Amino acid sequence: MKKVLYIGNHLKGGNPTTSNQLSLVLKELGMEVVSYSDKKSKIFRLLHMCWGLLKHRKASIVLIDTYSTLNFYYALIVSQLARLFYISYIPILHGGNLPKRLQEHPRLSRLIFSNATINIAPSKYLKEVFLSYNFKTEFIANGIDLQYYSFKKRKQLAPKLLWVRAFDQIYNPFMAIAVLEALKKTYPKAQLCMVGPDKDGSLQQAKALVRLKKLTNNIEFTGYLTKEEWLQKAKNFDIFINTTTIDNTPVSVIEAMALGLPVVSTNVGGIPYLIAHEETGLLVESKNVEQMVAKILYLLNHESVGQQLTINARAMISKFDLETVKQSWKKILS
Repeated sequence: MKKVLYIGNHLKGGNPTTSNQLSLVLKELGMEVVSYSDKKSKIFRLLHMCWGLLKHRKASIVLIDTYSTLNFYYALIVSQLARLFYISYIPILHGGNLPKRLQEHPRLSRLIFSNATINIAPSKYLKEVFLSYNFKTEFIANGIDLQYYSFKKRKQLAPKLLWVRAFDQIYNPFMAIAVLEALKKTYPKAQLCMVGPDKDGSLQQAKALVRLKKLTNNIEFTGYLTKEEWLQKAKNFDIFINTTTIDNTPVSVIEAMALGLPVVSTNVGGIPYLIAHEETGLLVESKNVEQMVAKILYLLNHESVGQQLTINARAMISKFDLETVKQSWKKILS
């Protein structure tokens, strides 16, 4: 049996993450998977990761979740420790801002990515960027189990917007509020539901802004919801908006497509590799409230357009089905 050591954020509680899902996929392929770390403290998490590598240095391969923020240094330290013990490793590229890391820290990036067996990009955007730096890279999507996503045909769209993301500055939740405020000029009863936990204090700022703008009757903050809860919630809404300023391949957008929600998103990072403009969704410039409102109004006034976008999107995301992802990992790890 092949033993896989999986280094990443394996905190317990909350919704299953892409790391949780991949661990299950690998176990279904008959592999033994050992995961590190579930420690909340960042320093203890790093120490636990290093201990895990030392303890399981006989593992066949090490998978390393690699982000563009402070967690970038977890990947740096663990990958170099793996090299010291002659253990093959594969970075899994999650950070939407990793291209900036490649530019600003070329030497550290080469240490991680040039010495990897291969780099796995969950978006074609990151694959293209990493290949341009001559880092050996393959694309494997973050999969979802499509059988659990009921496609709802929305014959008539209403101004009921859904936003699903952690409250963080880089995801620009304040743009969603500005969009709703502008949409109210045409549709006074327009609604926005914002689903997600607070990450950097943005949730409280967003709530204060809503009170200031007197939008409390139009905007609902649910906080954290389980996957089942927000999928159920989505049935009551008609348009999904994504306002991020930095992104890779957000699973929430893929899930919205699976549910039959037409998507209007900012055109940043890996988003245009996921959404084909006017084919599987609508794209607008980053931070451009007026453009997003205009696209929402267009959908509301052209029902057939929204219907065709959702049909195309559902067909496109078949490549994200978990079974397809499983076979891709089987090929890589064999």
